[in-house]
Amino acid sequence: MLNMVFLTNSWLSSFDQPGLCITVAVLLHYFLLAAFTWMCLESVHFYLALVKVFNVYVPKYILKCCVAGWGIPAIVITIVLIINKDFYGNGSHSEGNPFSNFCWIQENIVFYISVVAYVFLIFLTNTAMFITVLLQIHSVKSRTQKRSRIWKR
Repeated sequence: MLNMVFLTNSWLSSFDQPGLCITVAVLLHYFLLAAFTWMCLESVHFYLALVKVFNVYVPKYILKCCVAGWGIPAIVITIVLIINKDFYGNGSHSEGNPFSNFCWIQENIVFYISVVAYVFLIFLTNTAMFITVLLQIHSVKSRTQKRSRIWKR
């Protein structure tokens, strides 16, 4: 959906309908955040599968992932819309070219908080999960090599 909204964004913004442009910008923002949220959930699942291998039963795990994956971005979008729906709009990069319009976040501070900071937090989470998984794999490998040396003796 992110790709579809992104590819049709310029065409839809050419209609000069503020409501349509706000809707497209909200959808683009939502699906972008949802994609990154699902990427974060994948790293959490990776951690659970490779580090916390045993005794990891989480009741209704898929339902909880879906609520987080689709709900957290919806909360961010709702907060931005409650503060001011005019943060979304049509940003023209060039007045001479009508196809350079793009519906997106108009305020830089909103962009940096609701997109850049969000993606940065997910990047930090994914990096932490990745390092933890690598350390776990390394410790398992070290223990296995140590055991094989003992058995050889």
